[in-house]
Amino acid sequence: MPTYEDVEAPAATTWRTIALRTPFRAAALAAAVALATGCSSGDDWSRPHASPTAVGTLGAGFTDPSAPPTPEATVTPRPGSWNGVHPPKGYRVVLVTAGDDRPTRTLVAAVRSWARTERVDLRTVAAEHPADLLPSITESLEMGPDLVVSAGNDLIDPLATVSPHHLSQQFLVVGAELAEPTHNVTAVDWSGASFRGEGLGMSSTYDPASFTAARCAAAIRAGAAAVLNDLTGIVLWLDDH
Repeated sequence: MPTYEDVEAPAATTWRTIALRTPFRAAALAAAVALATGCSSGDDWSRPHASPTAVGTLGAGFTDPSAPPTPEATVTPRPGSWNGVHPPKGYRVVLVTAGDDRPTRTLVAAVRSWARTERVDLRTVAAEHPADLLPSITESLEMGPDLVVSAGNDLIDPLATVSPHHLSQQFLVVGAELAEPTHNVTAVDWSGASFRGEGLGMSSTYDPASFTAARCAAAIRAGAAAVLNDLTGIVLWLDDH
């Protein structure tokens, strides 16, 4: 059975963590859906809600308005140009995570802090074993979120497999990127991260120390701001942060 917990958080924010364990994956998926929709002090995700729109506007330098980014383009936004954008209250986000390395833990902490501050309704699916990677993404899709956020290099290849078949679902990858993303996959990356999967190996510039709390916090805020403004299918490059 999956482990499941409601983590203490502000009333408008619910964290539900589902850890998939290999021997019981099929039962885990069914149980996870029942738990995620059946015991909540927050929003009932089984009910439809309005398409999310950004609260606030992007600052100067996020992109060049006269030359909108093309698909798969890499954009270097001016630091802080995303600070004026916030998700609407109750924004439905599933964080899919894999790995217990320090960079992944820092990314997860940043996403959770952002969710608390912005009153995002956050649920988490944690893949504990290699065989759980694809099922964890499938579980996130079944929840029907506004956005799926990925943290952990092990999820890159499974995301590359799943995301082209769910073009109406927005994905945000923090601290890595897909080699050939579709228009619904946005990434936030930098020189010390830049893992791309597909057997390409780790970048020669990979540096775990580059996953600072400040940069990871900027990554989730900048990435969410891009998605909420329909600037998707691109890579945001945060080397200057």
